[in-house]
Amino acid sequence: MKRLTPMEVELKLALAPSGPAALIQHPHLASHTARKQSLTNTYFDTPQGDLAKARIALRLRQVDDQVLQTVKTAGQGGGGLSQREEWEWQIAGPELDLASIAKLPPFQGELSGVLDALAPQLSTDFTRRSWQLKEGAKEQESHIELVLDEGEIISGGYRTPIREAELELKDGEPEALWALALTLAEQVPLRPSDSSKASRGNALSTQQWLLPEAHSPAEWLHRATLALDAYHDSQQASFLGNAQQALATLADHPALDGTARGYAQVLPSALDKHGQPNTAYGKAALALAHRLTYQTALR
Repeated sequence: MKRLTPMEVELKLALAPSGPAALIQHPHLASHTARKQSLTNTYFDTPQGDLAKARIALRLRQVDDQVLQTVKTAGQGGGGLSQREEWEWQIAGPELDLASIAKLPPFQGELSGVLDALAPQLSTDFTRRSWQLKEGAKEQESHIELVLDEGEIISGGYRTPIREAELELKDGEPEALWALALTLAEQVPLRPSDSSKASRGNALSTQQWLLPEAHSPAEWLHRATLALDAYHDSQQASFLGNAQQALATLADHPALDGTARGYAQVLPSALDKHGQPNTAYGKAALALAHRLTYQTALR
């Protein structure tokens, strides 16, 4: 049966090498049992990359004896937080259900003509641990699924590690995502990530990582985050330089208020020489991203 999720709200966090162990051992999760699964995922696109250009991901996921087909649109947001449309349903076998895909809104326009050209383009294989958490006071309780993914992306003959956590809001208010992320950041070395597994795989295949122009504080934080994502997948030192430059510009941005500036000034020195965050980076980056998101919402 098809499950329609009009809007998926999640916070994505990239973890330092010591992050997964620290997350599993975090006291906030001590009373919760994790579910562990091995997930095999294949992403489809045309040879010309029509879905990637439209920022749409089409995926088949093997979970135990089930095959799930998922379509996701581009995430809107920054600082790790994104909102996007998602459609997911179980299908009978390992072949795409093109008839159902054709009925979805993203495929009603120009993309309606590319369905027959879809073919496997990249894969992501990883182990997932997931926790179902109830956060907040009883009268305002939110349901959050926390997942820890460890594995790799394989695309165009290249490979790159997956080491990330995702906090998905199942029910409640987005504020609960920020609160939980900040709790985890107290002991887990992490940073916000703005790159999906599909977008990472597409960039890996083409060996092209594009950084957006930036003007506002939120845009500079987004640029720094994408540059760090690109550095860890490409191992090109220029992207680490781009990230540091963006963070330095952000720290001196005239539009920041005093509190936000204090968070921003922590960031440049809270990355090690390999571009990995310590806990100070995670706490400051999340607090800053939350403040910038809140200020944007008020405008």
